[in-house]
Amino acid sequence: MAKPAVVKIKMLSTADTGFYYVTKKNPRNQTEKMVMKKYDPVVRKHVEFKEARIK
Repeated sequence: MAKPAVVKIKMLSTADTGFYYVTKKNPRNQTEKMVMKKYDPVVRKHVEFKEARIK
């Protein structure tokens, strides 16, 4: 059976609050790590979130 093309990733806040979003990514199309600006409710600001592994 074939492996699924889409994997789940954790988007971890760079504000060091420990807050994260879980999203999906196709690693065949996007080979580099994802970085996006999203809202962190702990610091109540928009900050950059970087891709991390789900453990």
